[in-house]
Amino acid sequence: MTQNQRFGVLPWIVAVGFFMQALDMTILNTALPTMAQSLGESPLRMQSLVVSYALTVALLIPASGWLADRFGTRRVFFAAIVLFSFGSLLCAISSSLNMLILSRIIQGMGGALLLPVGRLAILRSVPRDQLLQVLSFVVIPGLVGPLLGPTLGGWLVEVASWHWVFLINIPVGIIGCIATWRYMPNLKGDAGKFDLQGFALIGGAMVLVSLALQGLGEKSLSLAVAMLLLVAGLALFGAYWLYAARAPRPLFGLNLFRIHSFSVGIIGNLFARLGSGGMPYLLPLFLQLALGFSPLHAGMLMIPTALGAMTSKVFVNRLVKHFGYQRVLVVNTLIVGMLIASYALIGKDTPIWWLCIQFFVFGMFNSIQFSAMNTVTLKDLGDNAASSGNSLLSVMMQLSVSLGVAMAAALLAAFTEGRLQQATVIDAFHSTYVCIGLIGMVAASIFFQLDGNSRIGEPRSPPADET
Repeated sequence: MTQNQRFGVLPWIVAVGFFMQALDMTILNTALPTMAQSLGESPLRMQSLVVSYALTVALLIPASGWLADRFGTRRVFFAAIVLFSFGSLLCAISSSLNMLILSRIIQGMGGALLLPVGRLAILRSVPRDQLLQVLSFVVIPGLVGPLLGPTLGGWLVEVASWHWVFLINIPVGIIGCIATWRYMPNLKGDAGKFDLQGFALIGGAMVLVSLALQGLGEKSLSLAVAMLLLVAGLALFGAYWLYAARAPRPLFGLNLFRIHSFSVGIIGNLFARLGSGGMPYLLPLFLQLALGFSPLHAGMLMIPTALGAMTSKVFVNRLVKHFGYQRVLVVNTLIVGMLIASYALIGKDTPIWWLCIQFFVFGMFNSIQFSAMNTVTLKDLGDNAASSGNSLLSVMMQLSVSLGVAMAAALLAAFTEGRLQQATVIDAFHSTYVCIGLIGMVAASIFFQLDGNSRIGEPRSPPADET
């Protein structure tokens, strides 16, 4: 095979990896109630499966670039698919929640490396005049995954069992492994010395904060222990900040925060996603536990949300170009928060057509939020800071998903108070939606700090993925 032919296959290989990751992040949520029943667990305790995966991905993303430079893109991408597929197999044969959590961690180890290493291989292989076209092609499976995943997950648990939610990854993984080993170039770079101390500090901080929130949500930890973990996690974040100020080559340099748009974007991303990050977890549970929908019907009702997200791509650039980042993000953040809170108005008598409209509108504005936040965060980064800034944004996105799900589960558990009567469950979900909607709206005050005249421009690095 010639070099040009090899480069022609490469985007397809990376797209397969992206599809595996995007599908897995959406197919699981619809199956959670059925999995809980099979394992003898409460459906409100299943958020640990989502949190463990997202947190593992957030932890390992900073190491992905160094591993690819050290061992080569082909070897690391191949290992990522193997780990992801092996983790999927372990998930399928798990007989307890704890075993499932450990299997999800293994799966997350592979998922953390799939997209960053695949994108790096493209950046180093594809001619610059074809880069935008190739990266746009690779992103398409990330849009198909949320469209297909919830419905496929609901269908699989009805016609087969929840185990197939994970088994479906294995044949895709086998094809990906064969294609990777045959066609992906094994590109290496200057690995240098990995910042192990910084990695330990920031990784420990993320784990402790997530464990504190998850312990509160599952009521598996006392309030005192949860607060101790939370304080310890915040202390480690502070320790990393002091360490990075004097380290010669820290994992994430503090000079990134001298760029105003990056600082506003990264902090705004965290708090805005705390509100919307828990929605993919909450909605399938709400439809099944509170409104009585079947897994298949609950999954199908997620389609309008994905269609709304895809529709927004048509006009989001023109919207930001006309009104500027500040106005779009401030107004859109408030709208997204109000749309989340409006789910408190949904009841058993709400017609299906209204649910479809509401889900579509939410998906559209939520996608505008992600696109604008990601782009404003990266748009002013120079070439030297682009890689580190994009990596930090990816970490923040995964961390916010973990924290958002943990926070939503903690609120839901607090409002439910262990009672599973239907009326109580509906009220608990309604109260949770209002709370996370209000939390998300607070992020508008962060985006208000942006330059009011800032308009859209070509980002100097590819925008981080929308998750």
